[in-house]
Amino acid sequence: MKEEYFKWFSPNLGQDTEMLVFGHSGYPIILFPTSMGRFYQNRDFKLIDTVQWFIDNGLIKIYCPDSIDSQSWYAKHLHPGERVKNHIKYDKMIMEELVPRALAETGKSKVAFAGCSFGAYHATTFGFRYPSKTGYIFNMGGAYDVTEHLGGYYDDNVYYFNPPDFIKGLNDPAIYDMGIVFGSAEHDFCLTDTKKLSDILKNKGVSHWLDVRMGETHDWPVWRNQFPHYVSLMKF
Repeated sequence: MKEEYFKWFSPNLGQDTEMLVFGHSGYPIILFPTSMGRFYQNRDFKLIDTVQWFIDNGLIKIYCPDSIDSQSWYAKHLHPGERVKNHIKYDKMIMEELVPRALAETGKSKVAFAGCSFGAYHATTFGFRYPSKTGYIFNMGGAYDVTEHLGGYYDDNVYYFNPPDFIKGLNDPAIYDMGIVFGSAEHDFCLTDTKKLSDILKNKGVSHWLDVRMGETHDWPVWRNQFPHYVSLMKF
């Protein structure tokens, strides 16, 4: 399996950022780490290994960017308004630096966003904020309401980066063309939040699959089973 490491100065972040890329061709999947995770986390926890067949056969190419959660949503030492502004920088980095690169390298017109736990928050937020660039959203064990990190603080920026809020008001027809999976588990502490977001999509008539694995919990073994299943559903 082809693996490449990249490091560059991000003008949007104003700092260096790092990334691992797996594969040589295929549908681009941007795969986020869990809360405050690093760019190598999905490799080290063997999530990448579960889709090696798809990678080796040139069906998908996976981009694993670094997170800045410790400077944004989880930066308790900063004012909540500053945390949101830092996340906006990350949003611009992904959409202005990474997504164009992934599309250019693969020759595709859309990307897939995926992630586990808080990585699923990122996948969902990017996917629904930019539906014209999004073909698929694959979530595993997701937590989606970022207001719980902000101690009651709320402004317009929070609204536009909080999926339970901004998705309700979306009118972009492209959201009806995406392949969307909300993966969870019977004993996942994020299951309630996942069901709430699924209900929002139901009310909007947005087709998706709520996949709840019975007898399972919020952990990597479940996600390692779910991810290759979801990838197998893609139209390459």
